[in-house]
Amino acid sequence: MKKHLNLFDLSQKVNYKTEILAGLTVAMTMIPESLMFAILAGFPPLVGLYGAFIMGLVTAIFGGRPGLISGGAGATVVVVMALMIRADGLEYVFAAVILAGVIQLIVGLLKLGKFIRLVPQPVMFGFVNGLAIIIFMAQMKQFEIGAGEAATWISGTPLYTMLGLVVFTVAIIIIFPKITKAVPASLVAIIVVFIVVYVFNIETKQVVDIASVSGSLPPFHIPQVPFTWETLTIIFPFGLTMAAVGLTEGLLTLNLVDEITETKGNSNRECLAQGSANILNGFFYGMGGCPMIAQTLVNLSAGSRARLSGIIAALTILLIILFGAPVIELVPIAALVGVMVMVAIGTFEWASFKALRRMPRSDIFVMILVTLITVVLHNLALAVLIGVIISALVFAWESAKRIRARKYIDEEGVKHYEIYGPLFFGSITAFNDKFDVANDPEEVIIDFEESRVSDMSAIEALNKLTEKYLQSGKKLHLKHLSKDCIQLLENADKVIDVNVMEDPTYRVVVDKVD
Repeated sequence: MKKHLNLFDLSQKVNYKTEILAGLTVAMTMIPESLMFAILAGFPPLVGLYGAFIMGLVTAIFGGRPGLISGGAGATVVVVMALMIRADGLEYVFAAVILAGVIQLIVGLLKLGKFIRLVPQPVMFGFVNGLAIIIFMAQMKQFEIGAGEAATWISGTPLYTMLGLVVFTVAIIIIFPKITKAVPASLVAIIVVFIVVYVFNIETKQVVDIASVSGSLPPFHIPQVPFTWETLTIIFPFGLTMAAVGLTEGLLTLNLVDEITETKGNSNRECLAQGSANILNGFFYGMGGCPMIAQTLVNLSAGSRARLSGIIAALTILLIILFGAPVIELVPIAALVGVMVMVAIGTFEWASFKALRRMPRSDIFVMILVTLITVVLHNLALAVLIGVIISALVFAWESAKRIRARKYIDEEGVKHYEIYGPLFFGSITAFNDKFDVANDPEEVIIDFEESRVSDMSAIEALNKLTEKYLQSGKKLHLKHLSKDCIQLLENADKVIDVNVMEDPTYRVVVDKVD
C-alpha cells in the first residue's frame, strides 16, 4: 500500500541538512544544462536561468509532489526553438510559453491529469530507457568546442584531461556512499573536482566557457506581439505542443517518482503548477519548461523526499545569477558530466532486460519502439502517444479473440446464446459468426450476463442482427443488458425483449483525491 503524502503541508517533518545539500547539488547540475538549452535555441543565456528559477520555485512549492524538480527541459526547448526560427523573434516564444501555461491550467482545472494512468508499463520502460540514453548522449556535447555547424570535438591533452576528470567524478560518486551517506556523493564529487582543478591549475572546460551566468532579477515583460488572429495562428500550434510535451514528460516523471518513493503524488495539481509556472515564465523573461527527470533523479539519489530541496535549488540559481557567478563559472564541466553520466546509468530500467523473458512480444516491440522514437526524434509526447495507441490496438485484438458463445435449446424449443467476453468494434465479426439465423427456431434469447456491450459499433451490430431475425420471421430477446445499452436500443423495443430487472449496474472507479 502506497503512503499518501500531505502535499499541501510545507511544515511536514523534513531532514533539513539532506534537503539543503540535495538542493545545492540539483542547482549545480541545472545551471549548465539550462545555459546550453538556451544557447541551443538561440536565446540569451539568462533566459535559460530565469526559466529554471521560475519553474523550479513555483513547482517546488505548488507542484504535484515533493521531490520533483522542474526547469528548462530539452523536451520543451525543442518546441520553442522551432518557433524561434519560424517567427524570428523571442517575443513570440514568450507568448507561446504563456499560451502553453494557460492550456496546462485548463487541463488541471478539468482534472484530466489522471489519464496518465492509461500509459502501459512497456511504454513507461521505453520512455525511461529513452530518456536515460538521451541524458547520456547529451553529455557528449560537452566534448565539443563551438556551437552549431562550427562545433568540433576536442582532442589531444584537453580530451584526455576531461575524460580523466569525468572518470574521477564517477569514482567519487560510487565510492563515497560506502564511507558516509551524510552528504550527497554528487555534491562531494563536484566540490572535490573543483578543488583539484583549481589547486593544480588544470586547464579544462568550465561553465564560463558556455556562457556568463551573471545578471539581475527576472524583469517583468509583456510579450511585444500583435494581439491579432494571425498571431494566435502562429503561436497556438507551438503552445499546444509545448503544453502536451510538458505534461506528458511531467506526469510520467511524477509517476516514476511515485514508484521510486512508494508514495502518491497529485497529477492534476502538477498540471496547475506547471501551467502557472509557464505563464510566469512568459511574463518574466523565462523560456518555460517542465519537470526534468535527470535533475529529479539527482535530487532523489541525494536523499531528498520533501519540497525544500526544490526550493533551495531554485533560490540557489537566483543567488548565483545575482552574486555567485564568478565562482560558479569556474566549476569544471567534467564534474557535471560525471554526475549526469551516473544519473543516466541510474535512470535506465535495467530490470526491463530481465522482464524480456516474461513479456509478450507485442510489449517488447512497444518498449523498443518507444525507446527508439524518444532517442531519435527527442519527441517524448509522440513516443508515448504511439506506444499507447499500439498497446491499445494489441489489447483490442486480443480482447476480440476472447468472445465466445455457449448454445443450447431448452425444453420449450427456445434457443439460448450465452455470450462470454466483451462485444466491441474488434469482436463484431467473431460475434456475428456465432449465429445461425436461417436454421434457428422461432424464438432466440441472447444472454449478456457474462458479456459487456462496449461501444456504438456493438450496438449497431445488435441492431443488424435483430433485423436479420425479424426478416426471417423470428423473435429475438436480449437479456442482462446494461442500462446504457437499453437506452441506445430503446428504438428497437418492438422486436427486442430486454430483461431489465436482472440487468447489472456498471460503475466507473474514479480518484476522489484531486
